[in-house]
Amino acid sequence: MIEREQLAAAQLAEAGSKNRRAAVVDELIRQFEQMSGDALSQVDAASIRLSGAAGKLTQQADQVSGDAGEPAGLVNAAGVIRLLPIDDVAEDDWDAVMAVNARALFFLTQEVGRRLGEGEAVVNVASGAGKTGSTVEAAVYSASKAAVLSMTRTFAYAWAKRGVRVNAVCPGVIETPMNDVVLDDIAAARGIGRDEIERARAAAIPMGRTAPPEEVASVIAFLLSADASYMTGQGVNVTGGMITY
Repeated sequence: MIEREQLAAAQLAEAGSKNRRAAVVDELIRQFEQMSGDALSQVDAASIRLSGAAGKLTQQADQVSGDAGEPAGLVNAAGVIRLLPIDDVAEDDWDAVMAVNARALFFLTQEVGRRLGEGEAVVNVASGAGKTGSTVEAAVYSASKAAVLSMTRTFAYAWAKRGVRVNAVCPGVIETPMNDVVLDDIAAARGIGRDEIERARAAAIPMGRTAPPEEVASVIAFLLSADASYMTGQGVNVTGGMITY
C-alpha cells in the first residue's frame, strides 16, 4: 500500500485592511512551504479520531482566544492524502482521511464559527479533486474534499443571517512538496514513470502552467477580507482553467 500523510495546521487569521491581508498571505505561504514530510509530523489516525474531541476543540479555541483575542476568521488548511489503487482502499484508509479532511474541519468550524461576528469569515481549503474523479488513486481524498464543499455550502447558508461568510478555495496543481508526493505515488501506483504523470497533468491545464502557493494564498486572503463581503457558499477554483464549474 502506498501511504503518504501530511498535515498543515489550521490557521486562524485576521483580514480587515490591506496590511492585514498581506500578513495573511505571508503566513499562508509559510504554511504551504512547510507542507513536507520532514517539516510535519506523520498523522496517526488513532490520534486524530474525534471521539470525545469536542471538549479539546473548545479548549484549543479558548486558548487561541485568550492568547490573541477573539478570532476574526478561520482558514481550515489541514489535510491528509493517501494514494493507492481504488480496489485496495481499506476502511482504515477511509477513516484516516475523512477524520482529518472532513470530520475535524466540521467540528473546528462549528467551534470557532460560533465565536465569529458579523463581517467575519471562514475559508476552507478544498481541492479541485473534490469536483472531479479523474485521479482514481485519490478516491478517498476526492470524496473528503467533496464533503468540504458540501459543508461549506451548508455552514454558509446557516450563518448568512449572522453576517458570517463561509467559502472554499479549490486549488489545482500547486507547487508544494505535497505535489511531489502526489506525482511519486500516482506513478508508483500505475507502474509508470513520474515524468509521464507530470507531462499528462501539465497538458490538462489550459493556462499551461502550475501555480506557486502565493496564488492560492492571495485568493484565501481575498475571501477573508471585506472585499468579498457579498460572497458566501462558494468553491472558488484556482486551477489554471482546468476546472470551470
